[in-house]
Amino acid sequence: MSGGQPETKIGRKGIAVAALLLTASALAMLRPVPAFSQETELRGEVSESAILADQQRKARQLRAQGSQDQNAPAAAQDTAPTTYQPASPGAVPDDDQATADSIFDQPQATDASPADTTAPVKPRRPSTAKQREQDTKAGTRGTRAGTKTADKKKAKKKPGAATDSTTTAATAATGSQTDGAATDEVDANRRALTIDSVDKQKLDPGQERTGSIDGQKVKPEDDPFAAPGVKIGTFLFRPTLEQGFTATSNADASSTGKSAVLAETALRFTATSDWRENSALITGYGQFRNTVSGEKINDAQGRIEGQLNVDLDNELRAIAKLGYEAAPESASSPDAIAGVTSQPLRQTVDGSLGLEKSVGKMRYALTGAVSHDFYGDAELSDGTSISQKDRDNTLYTATLRTGYQVSPALTPFTEVELGRRVYDQRLDTDDFARSSKRLGARAGLELDMGEKLSGEFSVGWLREALDDSRLPAIAGPSINADLKWSPERGTTIGLTGKTNVETTTTADQSGDILYSGRLTGERQIRANLTANTALGLDWRDYTGSDGHDMILSAEAGLTWWLNRYAGLTTRVRTEKLTSNLPGRDYTANTIYLGLKVQR
Repeated sequence: MSGGQPETKIGRKGIAVAALLLTASALAMLRPVPAFSQETELRGEVSESAILADQQRKARQLRAQGSQDQNAPAAAQDTAPTTYQPASPGAVPDDDQATADSIFDQPQATDASPADTTAPVKPRRPSTAKQREQDTKAGTRGTRAGTKTADKKKAKKKPGAATDSTTTAATAATGSQTDGAATDEVDANRRALTIDSVDKQKLDPGQERTGSIDGQKVKPEDDPFAAPGVKIGTFLFRPTLEQGFTATSNADASSTGKSAVLAETALRFTATSDWRENSALITGYGQFRNTVSGEKINDAQGRIEGQLNVDLDNELRAIAKLGYEAAPESASSPDAIAGVTSQPLRQTVDGSLGLEKSVGKMRYALTGAVSHDFYGDAELSDGTSISQKDRDNTLYTATLRTGYQVSPALTPFTEVELGRRVYDQRLDTDDFARSSKRLGARAGLELDMGEKLSGEFSVGWLREALDDSRLPAIAGPSINADLKWSPERGTTIGLTGKTNVETTTTADQSGDILYSGRLTGERQIRANLTANTALGLDWRDYTGSDGHDMILSAEAGLTWWLNRYAGLTTRVRTEKLTSNLPGRDYTANTIYLGLKVQR
């Protein structure tokens, strides 16, 4: 019996040691152990679905190990450390791999002591993109996290649950994996923005709706009574026909003129091109007067002019002009013939070609012009006529302008003009050689302030020296202006000034210089009511004598548009000529009333 007692004690001690080892193993398996891969920084963050799948796998291992310990409590099972190698970032193990080695197991030694066990590592901070996604979907993720937490607690509290609990956990794991995959897909789509991703965003419900195009208010026209025009080819043609009657105190504007009532017809038109690069403009007018009662008047005058602008390469532009004008000699002209039934018809054909070049702020312009005047015969009251062929002449000029653009609105310039006037007949009826040489110089300023103020003005000197030494040269100051000023919308004020050399075939006389100035104003009182005013001053200085003429004129008119195509117009005018030469003074007062039609 003494020999059997030690064996019994040894057996009891073995059973106690085996039970102690079993209890320690169970506690070690239940305590959460950080993943070895996370401690050694071998991989990034692990998804929640992978953590849940790993916990389920551990639960199954605990149940299997518990059954083995009951059969062989003294046997210690060694497991070799196995590290999961993901095939791609964010991949999770399959079910068959989950039943095998875990990615969260640490390398274990058979004789490991409690002192060798390391402390749990603090979980890594989630990524910024993940955190934003969690904040955006807080409600959904909160509900999903609550469900997962409950599943985790059930798995921890019942490690030895039956098969139906394991099936429920597996189902939850599958749902968690699906949710995790959807979350990862959302993260991937957030990073992979496309060009039209902004267009596919949902509309803001608080944004105001835009009304339909049909419901929008039509913008009123700036001038609802302006001529619409007629499209002819590539030109927009705007004709205007005016028909009315004029009552005047001096029908022919002469010192011997008498009163009369005249029927007047005026036709005006403009044609503007709609080309893409270059531009063209054609303007013209014609005026016809015929006596209804009083002094006999039957005359016609008109002009047509075309301008073509062509943009060339290297900041070079070409401007071409061509015109024709026909008008009877004025009875107040120094060359007017007394005692005639009709003054001779004066016709003018003129044209010019100019080139403009910009080099930095410098502006250059070279213009060549030709103007030919020819006169018809004067018809006398006795039925005979007087030829005016000795007055036919041609003027050739070349003008060079140089300017410097101080600012986009101001460009001062200087101008030099050279010319030659050639008469068709070298000697007139009094044997005077009337051909001459022309020389002029001017300085001026160009203004370009848009609709507010635009145009140019210049002052200088002009001289024409005749070939005949018996005749003095025609010389004097030169003043030219063409300005438009709009102080406010609907109001336009214009100022024009010209200096012309008038030749003559009167014996022992060279001619004169005529200065003409006009100040005009136009005011749109209402959309269908327009007022016009004009003031004129002409000064004629005779060469070789102290003779001079001064002509003052004033005009005011109204146009009332009945519709876009027709309107009533009226105007009053007064004109007075005062001269220190005998037989030239006159006064003429007129009033006009008519109907204007436009298209």
